[in-house]
Amino acid sequence: MSTPTTPSIVFAHGLWADGSCFSKVIPALQADGHEVVSTQNSLDTLEGDVAAVKRALGRVASPAVLVGHSYGGTVITAAGTDDRVAGLVYIAALAPDEDETSQSLQAKFPSTDVFAHIEVAEGRIWLRSDGIECFAGDLSEQEQQLVFATQGVPAADLFDQQVAGTAWKSKPSWYIVGRNDRTVHPELERFCAKRMNASTYEADSSHVPMLSQPDLVIDVIRAAAKSCMGT
Repeated sequence: MSTPTTPSIVFAHGLWADGSCFSKVIPALQADGHEVVSTQNSLDTLEGDVAAVKRALGRVASPAVLVGHSYGGTVITAAGTDDRVAGLVYIAALAPDEDETSQSLQAKFPSTDVFAHIEVAEGRIWLRSDGIECFAGDLSEQEQQLVFATQGVPAADLFDQQVAGTAWKSKPSWYIVGRNDRTVHPELERFCAKRMNASTYEADSSHVPMLSQPDLVIDVIRAAAKSCMGT
């Protein structure tokens, strides 16, 4: 069990992944003594996903470090204003300001390759099988197919939704940039990291460094947790 000075870790996944995308980093953090929850976000509404993270905060000891991947960065930006949150870790993630949505932030940068490989059906945005390489191209073929099979499929208007709260303006932040990201533009990632004055790391990775370079991600989360101890 965590002690009051050992931060808990709460993960928020993004699109075309689910909570299992953190499976390579969770065991090491648990072995360090952290309580860990990886939320399963419905991707129906931003408000609902923020609420899911806040519910998870109620299941672990405070303080907590929120870790958001991709759209999960938008989620922790809003959820992170909660008093139980001591720090934020962004993994190739969106981090909109109070006057931005996920979509308006993305629109400031060139479109990435993955958007040529999506399909809108039944009100959801699906990643086609020919797009998994743009999402997780530095994983083995077997791992890519597992990610594809467990993809979280968002509501078509999810990126246009807003929830109040911009936690990176008041909470310490860490950011991992995927240099070879073909889903969220690397320059968008660098822009977000610089704007929030994050402790920034760069990896020669696809959009999923927590799967392709888990040791780096573990190290960054450990650094964040150590910095937040006793908060």
